[in-house]
Amino acid sequence: MQALLGGSSVLCVMPTGSGKSAIYQVPAMTLPGVAVVISPLIALQHDQAESINRHTGAERARVLNSDLGASEREEAWEAAADDDETGRAKFLFLAPEQLARDDVMERLLGLDVSLLVVDEAHCVSSWGHDFRPDYLQLGHLLRSLRAPVVALTATASRPVQKEIVEGLHLEDPFVLVEGFDRPNISLEVIQYVEDADKDRAVREQVLGLDGPGLVYVATKKAADALAVELKAGGRNADAYHAGRPKNQREAVHDGFLDGRIDVVVATTAFGMGVDKPDVRFVVHADVSDSLDGYYQEIGRAGRDGQPARAVLHYRPEDLSLRRFFASTSASRSQLRELFLLLSAQDRPVSMKKLRELSGLSGRKLTGLVNLLVAGGSVKDGVKGYRARRTSASDAVAGAVEQAENRESIDLSRIEMVRRYAETSRCRRQSLLSYFGDEPADPCGNCDNCSEAGRSADTPDGTAAAREQAPPEAPFDIEAEVEHPQWGRGTVMGYEDHVITVLFDTVGYRTLSLALVTEKDLLVEVQAASR
Repeated sequence: MQALLGGSSVLCVMPTGSGKSAIYQVPAMTLPGVAVVISPLIALQHDQAESINRHTGAERARVLNSDLGASEREEAWEAAADDDETGRAKFLFLAPEQLARDDVMERLLGLDVSLLVVDEAHCVSSWGHDFRPDYLQLGHLLRSLRAPVVALTATASRPVQKEIVEGLHLEDPFVLVEGFDRPNISLEVIQYVEDADKDRAVREQVLGLDGPGLVYVATKKAADALAVELKAGGRNADAYHAGRPKNQREAVHDGFLDGRIDVVVATTAFGMGVDKPDVRFVVHADVSDSLDGYYQEIGRAGRDGQPARAVLHYRPEDLSLRRFFASTSASRSQLRELFLLLSAQDRPVSMKKLRELSGLSGRKLTGLVNLLVAGGSVKDGVKGYRARRTSASDAVAGAVEQAENRESIDLSRIEMVRRYAETSRCRRQSLLSYFGDEPADPCGNCDNCSEAGRSADTPDGTAAAREQAPPEAPFDIEAEVEHPQWGRGTVMGYEDHVITVLFDTVGYRTLSLALVTEKDLLVEVQAASR
């Protein structure tokens, strides 16, 4: 709070329910002007606004979204622009897609903005588990408003934190990261050979578990089918995915929160903004596409601090679907046409105008534009996008290279999921090391610690687990290193005589410590530059 009051921006990574909202709400009530809060969920916007109004005893928070009529929207704008500080709205909640509208951007630039708050800030990062292209417009808005920024998220690995800072153009922000560990959640992975055996085990386990819980699956079809089976088995279960109508999704969401539904079978579409403290289990019937997403999903269990379970039902073959989704290629012809279209314009073009000119859908267009920007052939600014002076062939080549790098990185993240699922060491150590937050000792609350404990005749398994510690590390965690083939990277951790490095262009790679030492495969960048 002191950093914000002093005019600095803040990146805050804290678990849900730990008071993140107070970090911006208290300073916003003190500072003159209105705090603009970008939040991706309409339901969450209303909940936060109602909470503020209830605590202040006045209508100091207003919401702007597609559910409102024209008169309600105008009333919200007028309240935010009120010159009388005693009657003005101190908080204005917006969905990120509103920023694609020229009229919204124009009116925001006319407000006296005290703070700009980006909730669920991991959506800014293409590394993140819930990347949303609409969030990419935020960086331009921030530069124009010149107000301190508060970026909030519950989970963000170091690459995600870095991309949030870069994507929002935060200059020397104060970074607050609370520990990622949730020691009350037991971690378990059950491995299968046959898909039918896995499906049967998931169904039987969920039917036997106590309390409300979540089951994550990879497809909409699987969500519907499993929900039906669980209902037939006696559980108050329902499915949630993007293919269901909005009113049905809202009914499932509300039913889970108030207890009428005790099990939600969902794709990754469910969970953001769901703050239900007594979730007793999160079961994954399919693997996630990254440990970022997996940790966010299991973190929805046990927020009341009581014991909870996170179980991953795993077949190595299940990774094939995730690899398929990660292996998307950019269309060279569409990239070329889009670059030539921008080159023909004599002024910057907004995303809305680009949709009209190109005929491409919003998400497809945003992806192509982002590749051209990342490749250096298109410049993005507050007023829109403009082609740089380069050839179409060079523009396409640069964009395709960015797409290939992204695919390599995404595939490497899937590989980290495989390593977690198949590791024999403490799962909490393995998982937290991905976030750079590895505990010194094994947790004693995962299946591997339990197995190690039984074999070593120790109750918590820590003695046996310590015997698996890697040899002395040649580099510190977070050391910047360089590889002759993969270039620069950051040391993320050690496990079972291997070192994990996050490379800038190819993502995560694990290397044998013996080979690294013998062949000098990694050189510390600082040492190399001296």
